[in-house]
Amino acid sequence: MTEHTGREAVAAVWRIESARIVGALARYTGDFAMAEDLAQEALAEALVTWPRDGVPRQPAGWLLTVGRRRAIDAFRRRAALDDRYAAMAADLEEGGSLTGGEPVPTAQVLWDPDQIDDDVLALMFISCHPVLSREAQLALTLRVVGGLTSDEIAKACLVPTATVQARITRAKKTLGAAKVAFEVPPTAERKARLGSVLGVIYLIFTEGSSASAGDDLIRFDLAGEARRLARVLAQLMPTEPEVYGLLALLELTCARFPARTGPDGEPVLLEQQDRRRWDRSAIVRGRAALVKAGAVGRGLGAYGLQASIAECHAVASSVEQTNWDRVVLLYEALGRLAPSPVVELNRAVAVSMASGPAAALPIIDELAAAGELATSHLLPSVRGELLTRLGRTDEARTELTEAHHRCGNERERAVLARKLDALG
Repeated sequence: MTEHTGREAVAAVWRIESARIVGALARYTGDFAMAEDLAQEALAEALVTWPRDGVPRQPAGWLLTVGRRRAIDAFRRRAALDDRYAAMAADLEEGGSLTGGEPVPTAQVLWDPDQIDDDVLALMFISCHPVLSREAQLALTLRVVGGLTSDEIAKACLVPTATVQARITRAKKTLGAAKVAFEVPPTAERKARLGSVLGVIYLIFTEGSSASAGDDLIRFDLAGEARRLARVLAQLMPTEPEVYGLLALLELTCARFPARTGPDGEPVLLEQQDRRRWDRSAIVRGRAALVKAGAVGRGLGAYGLQASIAECHAVASSVEQTNWDRVVLLYEALGRLAPSPVVELNRAVAVSMASGPAAALPIIDELAAAGELATSHLLPSVRGELLTRLGRTDEARTELTEAHHRCGNERERAVLARKLDALG
């Protein structure tokens, strides 16, 4: 195995399993901050060992076992030879070797993907503990649960990378000082953290469905994990309408994944997608969750409104047959309930489809003047598209060039490059 191949294997396993590894280590050690540090140490050791010795048969188990051994070393250094250390040490000694890719029986992690009180969900509720600020909750959970890098989190949250790193460091110290227990909180405490938990799942899914950087348009690992967590949360809190609203949104968005990319992974725009390839079972599940959201609540919340917009696309036979007037109304309601520049940008797109590009351009100009999307490629991309439709080619070229410059995802950059070429 080459060093490059070994590092790719480490990265792939880490993307899929990092949250479960951190969660399991947090449960074993009882220390959230320590667990994240131990997981990072195990990752660093894998980057050295796997390219040299090969990928172990159970890579996630290998990483967990290394983390647990590092935990025992830490307890030794602290002279904490208590019952916990003794039990962990005895359990680990039954586990066999880590060398040469051999299986590690003790590291066959005892997690059930659909278990209500699973480690990942507990990890998420801890990351969204009330002792942390909203910004710290999002940054920490995206790091330890979503497995995102600091750069990816910064792009998702529209803040500098250094700010994200500082938030994560402070959050871990705060949780350690508060001695937060590793557990899914009691029912009475869940509601207080629910908004943050839903926000984190949504941001993880957003990064998965439209990757901010890299060579792939969709990160199926992140999107899949977000959808799984939403399903688990719906089982855990079955009377919360926004849980079902979020689940509906994720199901309906995932339904379009099969048609969003071509054979070589290139993006396929909505108007060019073969809707026969959309996942009809996901659409059925999404619509059922949306009905449930309406049944258990008094009107739809922000996630339910977004799911309703996704439903408009899901039931339409084509872009032209989409009920764009209803989409505009839903975006207006969403903008009043949860105002954001991204919502306004999407409203502008819907207005352009319902009433023409000239009606949408003033909305875009207001966003540009406000400067809230100054680092995002989305604003100049949409503005360039509207100007193209209006025949203002030179201005469109300027906007699309700026969008291409800002965009960090190679697949999206290729789409923007083709639009520029089409302008001549």
